[in-house]
Amino acid sequence: MPTTSRNRGGRRVAVVGAALSDSGRVDEATPYALHAQAARRALADSGLDRSAIDGLASAGLGTLAPVEVAEYLGLRPRWVDSTAVGGATWEVMAAHAADAIAAGHADVVLLVYGSTARADIKARRRTSNLSFGARGPLQFEAPYGHTLVAKYAMAARRHMHEYGTTLEQLAEVAVQARAHAAHNPEAMFREPITVDEVLAGPMIADPFTKLHCCIRSDGGCAVLLAAEDRVPDTAKAPVWILGTGEHVSHTTMSEWEDFTVSPAAVSGRLAFERAGVRPEDVELAQIYDAFTYMTLVTLEDLGFCAKGEGGAFAEKGRLTVGGGGLPVNTDGGGLSACHPGMRGLFLLVEAVRQLRGEAPGAQVRRPDGSLPELAVASGTGGWFCSSGTVVLGRG
Repeated sequence: MPTTSRNRGGRRVAVVGAALSDSGRVDEATPYALHAQAARRALADSGLDRSAIDGLASAGLGTLAPVEVAEYLGLRPRWVDSTAVGGATWEVMAAHAADAIAAGHADVVLLVYGSTARADIKARRRTSNLSFGARGPLQFEAPYGHTLVAKYAMAARRHMHEYGTTLEQLAEVAVQARAHAAHNPEAMFREPITVDEVLAGPMIADPFTKLHCCIRSDGGCAVLLAAEDRVPDTAKAPVWILGTGEHVSHTTMSEWEDFTVSPAAVSGRLAFERAGVRPEDVELAQIYDAFTYMTLVTLEDLGFCAKGEGGAFAEKGRLTVGGGGLPVNTDGGGLSACHPGMRGLFLLVEAVRQLRGEAPGAQVRRPDGSLPELAVASGTGGWFCSSGTVVLGRG
């Protein structure tokens, strides 16, 4: 497998630390505290001292993100990124950080996130939002009552119409995510579910019932990226960033040319090309799953199956560890493990843990018992508005 990153001519870049904060139900912490807890744990995982961090990527918290987070963490970074493109933010930030490190603009970059989305609603510090607002281009859609869930639901219905994808196939995605969560002590929901239970749940937005939709949790996580010359100072074997890609497609539904194609069709192709690998080389995938349809269509767009075949690809347990297909969202995903908001960074943490053989739940292994060599993390933002894909390897 490749041993060079997409940044040919520059320094190789590796993930050297990855960790979660307390997640699930966290009633007493602030978002800042979860940022700090995740960052401390990632630093401990890496074996580096806080003084080594000279870059910070953060979004979604504070009036001047990431300036407020940097101050709270006691950091004075010389490189920062506050790119915010929804759930894909962290894969896009990882790409930017890898480029910066390769070019010598930073040596060690911290990507960190924390949210108390669940606790804030429970304590009535905030309410659920039905839309992102009614300014700019969104003003032309808001009067029609499109919620974020409804937009994904319309896209799912289109896929069902075009390709014959069934409700049962979509439900399989939720069932298999829960099967992984059952093995993960960090997952918020671990009780097994069936296809019938998914289909019988309360309707949220046709065709999505409750279990087709992600959970709302609290939680945070952090990832440390470092230049290859810092790797000898770290505590564990590196997981290399081999290739990345990013793409944005639309913000208004009327400008989305095809509801059955996500921006991962571009970001994935770029990431695999830059990594010098093919989808069939990948041994596990961490995919943004705010809704079951996201998993299915992203599998298609990353090239793991042909367009329209995602439903069949997901049947019969093929997305589970040991299921004979491609293990997907091995921690339980946003459908069962945790989803505190912009979940993309959790995808990177789980991919790293799997490649290291440190997964807290179901661990992917090759038939001979060895660890996997190659993983992909693909985040989605908005309502399929943006995508970031990262290919990681142990080589």
